[in-house]
Amino acid sequence: MSLVHAGPGRAGSAGPVHPAGGRGVRRTIAAYAALAKPRVIELLLVTTIPAMFLAGREIPSPWLVLATLVGGTMAAGSANALNCVIDADIDKVMNRTKRRPLVRDSVPRAGALVFGLALGVASFAVLALTVNLLSAALAVATILFYIFVYTLVLKRRTPQNVVWGGAAGCMPVVIGWAAVSGTVEWPALVMFGVIFFWTPPHTWALAMKYRDDYERAGVPMLPVVATPRHVAKQIVVYSWVMVGWTLLLAPATSWLYTAFALVAGGWFLFYAHRLRAAVERGERTRPMALFHRSNTYLMVVFCALAVDSAIGLPVLGLPFG
Repeated sequence: MSLVHAGPGRAGSAGPVHPAGGRGVRRTIAAYAALAKPRVIELLLVTTIPAMFLAGREIPSPWLVLATLVGGTMAAGSANALNCVIDADIDKVMNRTKRRPLVRDSVPRAGALVFGLALGVASFAVLALTVNLLSAALAVATILFYIFVYTLVLKRRTPQNVVWGGAAGCMPVVIGWAAVSGTVEWPALVMFGVIFFWTPPHTWALAMKYRDDYERAGVPMLPVVATPRHVAKQIVVYSWVMVGWTLLLAPATSWLYTAFALVAGGWFLFYAHRLRAAVERGERTRPMALFHRSNTYLMVVFCALAVDSAIGLPVLGLPFG
């Protein structure tokens, strides 16, 4: 039988792939991409670039930024994909996560595992070959911490899971700093702390909204095991510490960053206190409003850090190095 294409729809033709086949490939690619949780990665990358700016107090090499972002994206994608494999049972019973690829069987479990491991190996190779060995080692350490410490140990056992497990989400700033300087100095640790103290208010606001989901899944998030009043109080406490921590970068920056950190901090604290006041009065709360504002807050603070570093205004104190 001839396999020469003899027109659309002709049986036995070897013409272009049927549209359904093309859609199937696209769906598969999209499913694997969803395992990496790209929306989560976006926020991590927003903090990495300003850290690179601050490390040199100038605009870093575009090629270095690109290589660091590619390697960092692979590392974060690896951690997220492996997390999806481990937490597939949780995702099945949570409304917020029930459309993830492993729950919908759009990706085989073995395929997701191989994908996550391959991304981790690729992230190390990219960073080691194009950036430096320190940033590559930090990326691998972050993946291992996220999987073995947060996902396997903390997440299902303690309401402090996101407090200590959130350290993994703080590492992109350290990796970005190491990519430029080849070291880890005090401003990198301060930026780490900013995100460390930002994570609980950010995550607990989300968990207040999806409390029933977490309870059904058996995940002891703070809003599941504590009263709304206690959760709101903890959000305010961590918010104050977070804002105060941002000011520790003042000696390594100029008045520009400090001004933005103060204004943005005051703005965020207003909404954190408003949430607590609503809880205290027994009114209907809107924790997701604080959740979304926490994303905006972090972007404003770190973008101000990048602009401050790019402009190169005189620092307020002795920087580093």
